[in-house]
Amino acid sequence: MSSSTDSSSSSNPSDYLRTADFSRSEGAATSSGDAVTASDFLLAAYDPAKLHPLADLGDKLDYLLLEDDKKNEIPGSGTAIPSRGWSDDLCYGTGTMYLSGLAIGGAWGVREGARRPLAVSNTRLRINSILNSVTRRGTFIGNSAGIVALMYNGVNSSIDALRGRHDTLGSMGAGAITGALFKSTAGVKPAIAAAAFMSGMAGIWSYVKRSV
Repeated sequence: MSSSTDSSSSSNPSDYLRTADFSRSEGAATSSGDAVTASDFLLAAYDPAKLHPLADLGDKLDYLLLEDDKKNEIPGSGTAIPSRGWSDDLCYGTGTMYLSGLAIGGAWGVREGARRPLAVSNTRLRINSILNSVTRRGTFIGNSAGIVALMYNGVNSSIDALRGRHDTLGSMGAGAITGALFKSTAGVKPAIAAAAFMSGMAGIWSYVKRSV
């Protein structure tokens, strides 16, 4: 009878917790100064250099300084403007020509809008005339220059890849093809004139890049 009573009391969790003795040994005691706090966790656990490989560069990153092994390896491609290949020429050339076209077209629009005769001399009407001219001329010149640059860089890179080298002759050929394609819908004479103009401009640009 007593054995059954002892076994029932030992199997009861409440009785066990009442009689249990929870004590910490001397070797397991730790000082409060060694405890890790939330501040230590936030400041030390996350290292910015580990979160991103470029986090600890600071002002050491120079986008214009290209490594020699990443530059274009086609013979003759080493010019005053560093390039890593056709993608750099395509992106930078198209963007530069587009922005330049917007600036030139905007200046043309300002001059045109300022000189346009108005039925009523009014400052508000004059400003409206200038803005209309800027948006019309700027977008036209910018889009046209961007398309020409896109075509030229694509054709020039294809010619360089086929010939295995980059030189003034290839640039002039790319300019001629670009001008002819750009004005192909206007007729034969405009296409020939555009091809001659673009070929000359491409030759001058290639010569300037090599001479600087």
